[in-house]
Amino acid sequence: MQIEKRVKELVEEKIADRADLFIVSISMLKSGVLSILLDGDNGISIDDCVGVSRHVGFHLEEENVIENAYRLEVSSPGIDSPLVLLRQYAKNIGRDIRVKLANGDKREGKLLSATTTEVVIEEKVKEKGKKAELKEAILPIDQIKETRVLISFK
Repeated sequence: MQIEKRVKELVEEKIADRADLFIVSISMLKSGVLSILLDGDNGISIDDCVGVSRHVGFHLEEENVIENAYRLEVSSPGIDSPLVLLRQYAKNIGRDIRVKLANGDKREGKLLSATTTEVVIEEKVKEKGKKAELKEAILPIDQIKETRVLISFK
C-alpha cells in the first residue's frame, strides 16, 4: 500500500541518526489506525516515539497522504508481542523464550543465539528416572510459527 511505503520513508528519515532504533511494522488498519511499531537494541523511549509521531504526522498532513480520518499510534511492541525480526531475537539473547513450531510443538528455553536460518535455545530435558539436564536445541527459523519472551516475576 502506498501509505505504508511513505510512512516507512518518513520513519527511516527520522531515525536515520539513531542506528540503535528500527522499524518492527507499519500498518494502516481498517479501523483508521495507522500503527507504527518501533524497537531499539537497548529499548526505545517515549520521547523517541513522540519524535517519530510528530515527524510522521506533520508530513502526512502537509502532503495530504491520507484522505480519510485516521489515528496515528507510535509505540514499541508490547512485552507479550511475538518476536518477528532477527534484531529482536538478538536483543533478547539470554532470556527465556517459548517457541511454537509449525508442527504444533512448543519448546521453552534460554535463547542462546539466532541467525537468519536458526534459533538455538538451552532447554531442560527430563528423562524418566533421571535428573533434568540442560541441552542445546537448534530450531530452524522456517519451522518457527511464533516466538515470545517469557516474563519472569521472580
